[in-house]
Amino acid sequence: MTSTLPTTPSAPSGPAGLSEPDAERVRSLRKMKMLATSMLLVAAVIYLFTRWLEHRDGVNVAAWVGYVRAASEAGMVGALADWFAVTALFRHPLGLPIPHTALIPRKKDEIGDQLGDFIQENFMTPDVIEERVVSLDLPRRVSGWFADPVNKDQINEEVSRGIRLVSEMIQDEDVERFIQALLKWAAEPLWAPPVGRILEQLVDEDRLEPVLQVVCDRAHDWALSSQPLIDRIVDQDIGPSWKPQFVNNLLGDRIYRELTEFTYKVRSDPNHDLRVAMHDFLRKFADDLQNDPAMIDKFEGIKNDLLGREEVGDAASTAWQAGKAVIQQMLDDPKSTLRTSVSDSVVQLAERIQEDVPLQDKMNSWVARAARHVAENYASEIISVITETVRGWDAEETSRKIELQVGRDLQFIRINGTVVGSLAGLAIYTFSVLLFH
Repeated sequence: MTSTLPTTPSAPSGPAGLSEPDAERVRSLRKMKMLATSMLLVAAVIYLFTRWLEHRDGVNVAAWVGYVRAASEAGMVGALADWFAVTALFRHPLGLPIPHTALIPRKKDEIGDQLGDFIQENFMTPDVIEERVVSLDLPRRVSGWFADPVNKDQINEEVSRGIRLVSEMIQDEDVERFIQALLKWAAEPLWAPPVGRILEQLVDEDRLEPVLQVVCDRAHDWALSSQPLIDRIVDQDIGPSWKPQFVNNLLGDRIYRELTEFTYKVRSDPNHDLRVAMHDFLRKFADDLQNDPAMIDKFEGIKNDLLGREEVGDAASTAWQAGKAVIQQMLDDPKSTLRTSVSDSVVQLAERIQEDVPLQDKMNSWVARAARHVAENYASEIISVITETVRGWDAEETSRKIELQVGRDLQFIRINGTVVGSLAGLAIYTFSVLLFH
C-alpha cells in the first residue's frame, strides 16, 4: 500500500529557469502537496496500526480502536478520491490513460472557446460595457490626473517619449516618398479656376484691400528714400553727358518730388485711380484664370514647371531632415519650448475639462457610445484574442501554467477530503454501533 501512495507525478520540475513569481508558486505548490500527502500517510499508518490491534490473537481490543479505524479508513478513501480528482484535471493519475482524465491538456481548445464565450456573454455585452464605462467616469479621472501639479514632470517626460516614438516610426524614405506623391498629386488637378474663384471672392469682399494698402505704404517709403537713386539715374542716363550739374539737380529734385507726392496720394486715397485700376486688374485676372484658355494654360505651365523641378522635392526633404534634427534636439531638453508648450497645453486642457462638469458629462457620453459601439461590433474579434491565444499554447505547458496558478488552492480539496472523510467514517461507524448494539 505504501509503495504506491500517490505523490502527483510530473509536477513542475522546480524553480530553475522560471521567473521569480513562478518559482515561488512552485515552492508553495510543493509544500501544499507534501502536507496533503502527509495527511494521507498519517491516515494510512493509523489504519494499519488499528488493524494490527484488532487482529492480535487472544487480546481484547478497546472500543475506541474501532472508531479510530473507521475514521482513518474513510479518511484514506476521501484523500485518495480527491487526489484522483485534482490530478485528473492536469494529467493521467499514475500515468495510466484512464478515461476522462488529463482534462485540461485534452480539452485545452474547448476550455479556451468556453472561456471566450463566458466572457462575451457575461462581460462584453453592450449594456454591461456601457454601464461600466459610465461608472468609471474616465474624463473626470483622467483630467484630474493630468491637472495635478504633482504629475507635471511625468507629463513632460511622457510627451517627449510620445513625440520621439512618432518621429522614430516615421522613416525618412517614407517621408520623401510621401512628399513626391504629394507633389505629383498636387500637380494633377487644374489650379487656375479655383485660384481664380478665390481671388474673385477676395476682391469682391475687399479682403485684398489691406494687402494693397501695405503695397502702397511700402511704395511710398521707398519713394522717400529714393533721392540718391534718382540723382544717379539722372546723371548717368538722362540727357547729354555735357549738361550742367545744376540742371541734373533740378531735374532730380522734380522727379523725386513728383514721385513722393504721387505715392503719398495713392497711399492716402483708397479711391485713387491707380488703386481702382489695381482692383480692376485683379478682377480681370481672376476672370481670366477661370475663363481664358490661354491664361489657364500659362498658369498651369508655371505650376507644372515649379512642382516638377527636382529642387522643390529636394528642398522639402531637406526641410524634413532639418526639422527632425531640431525636434530631436528639443526633445532632449526638458525645458525646451516644444516639450513645455505641449505639456502645458495638455495640462490646460485637463484643467478646463476638470472645471467644466457639462463637458465631462458630454465626454462621458462619447466614451460610453464608443464603448457600446465596440462591444456591439467587435466583441467577437476581441474575444478571439483569448481563444486564439489558448489554441496556440502547448497542451502540457497550458496544464503546467494553470496548475501553478490554482494548484496550491486545489490541494485544500485533498486536505478537506481527508478530514471530511475521516469525520464521515467516524459518524457512520458511530451510527452503526448505536443502531446494532
